[in-house]
Amino acid sequence: MNVLVVGGGGREHALAWKLAASPRVETVFVAPGNAGTAQEPGVVNIDIGINEIDQLVAFAKDNTVAFTVIGPEAPLVNGVVDAFDEVGLRCLGPNRGAAQLEGSKAFTKSFLKRHRIPTAAYSVFDDADEAIAWVKQHPGPCVIKADGLAAGKGVTVATTEQVAINAIHQCLRERAFGNAGDRIVIEEYLVGEEASFICLVDGEFALPLATSQDHKARDEKDQGPNTGGMGAYSPAPVITQQLHQRIMREIVRPTIEGLAQDGHIYTGFLYTGLMIGHDKVPRVLEYNCRFGDPETQPILMRLKSDLADLCEAALTRRLEHCPVEWDERAALGVVMACGGYPGEYQTGNVINGLDDCPEKNVKIFHAGTNERDGRLYTAGGRVLCVTALGASIESAQNQAYSSARKIHWTDAYYRNDIGYRALKN
Repeated sequence: MNVLVVGGGGREHALAWKLAASPRVETVFVAPGNAGTAQEPGVVNIDIGINEIDQLVAFAKDNTVAFTVIGPEAPLVNGVVDAFDEVGLRCLGPNRGAAQLEGSKAFTKSFLKRHRIPTAAYSVFDDADEAIAWVKQHPGPCVIKADGLAAGKGVTVATTEQVAINAIHQCLRERAFGNAGDRIVIEEYLVGEEASFICLVDGEFALPLATSQDHKARDEKDQGPNTGGMGAYSPAPVITQQLHQRIMREIVRPTIEGLAQDGHIYTGFLYTGLMIGHDKVPRVLEYNCRFGDPETQPILMRLKSDLADLCEAALTRRLEHCPVEWDERAALGVVMACGGYPGEYQTGNVINGLDDCPEKNVKIFHAGTNERDGRLYTAGGRVLCVTALGASIESAQNQAYSSARKIHWTDAYYRNDIGYRALKN
C-alpha cells in the first residue's frame, strides 16, 4: 500500500523512515519532505506544501494512498482531516474542532478548567493595558503565551515584572506573532520537571507511547529563548510506573472523554506537555495535536512494532487490541541548528561530515535541509537531529554527540547537555 506523510521536518523524516520499514508499505510519499527523506529507500518527496489542502487530497486520491499521516499542527488546525473525511479518505489526526486544543491556548485552558484536569491558574487578555495591570497586581514569576500557533516560540517565562510587560508588548502591541498574538494567556509559573506524554488515540482508546523529555530552551541548563525543541530523549525517568498510571487516569482519559462530551471525537497523536511538581502531581502545560518534534525521533528509534499497523488500528478503532513493543535501550536526539535560531539566522550553508557518521546505532534525521548538485545545504532553523540508541541515557548521549561533532557548517549550533536531567535523576 501507499502512505502519505504531510510535513518537511525531522518529525516527518522519522515518520516516513519508520513507515517505509513496514513490509506492507510499498511507497511513502512525503509532502514536501526534505533532503533526508529524498534519500530514504521507499520514500518519495512530492512538491506540495503542508497547507495546500486541496492538492493533498487530490494527490491521495490519484495515487491510491491507503492513509495519510499529518505531521505539523498548522494543517490540522486549518481542517486538513475534515477535507480528507469529506471525500472518504483516511487521514490520521484530529479534525478542526479537536485541533483547537493546540490552535488556541485560551480554548485549552477553558477546557481543562471545565473538565477539572490539573493545570496552572490563568487569565486571558486581548488588551495590553489590562494585562499589564494584572501583572502589576500579581507579583512573582508568570508565563506569557500567545494564544494561537507561534511555531513553539510564543511563550515567555517571565521571572520579573518587566520581562512580563515586555512580552505583553511584544504580543499585543508589536504583533510579533501576528494573529496568533491577538490574545494572550497569562499563567501561574509552575515549578518542577517537564515531561512529554504522547499517546496514539482512536477516538475512544488511548495507547501510551514511550515516555520522553524535550529540551525547549535554546541554551544549556535550559537557559535562553524557547525554541521548537533542541533535543529529546526516551524514556523519561521522571515518569515512574505509578505516575504513568496517574497521568492516564487523571489527564489522558478525562481529555479524550471531555472532548467527546464537547462533540469532538479525537483521533491521532495527542501530545500532553506536563509539569511534574515537587508534590508529584502532574499538571498540563500544553497539548499538541500531533507527534512532538524532536520527541518523535528518539521514540520511533525505540519502536519495534510496525508503525503502519498502529496507524491503521487508530483509524479503524482497533487500538485497544493492538500490542506494541519497545526496544529496551534508551534513545537520545541532539538537534543541530543554525546560529541565531530561534531569532534571525542564515541558511544556504554547505553541510559537511554526514558521511563520517556510519555508526550502527545512530540515525540522522533531516529537518531544514535541501540538496543541490549533490551537496546538502541548510534550509531552516533546526537542520538535523542526530539520534542514537544506547544501553543507557548516558550511552545514547555519548554516541549522539560523537556523531554530532563530526558534522559542521558555518555557524552550526547545538546544546552540549541534552539528557542532563535524566543523568541527574
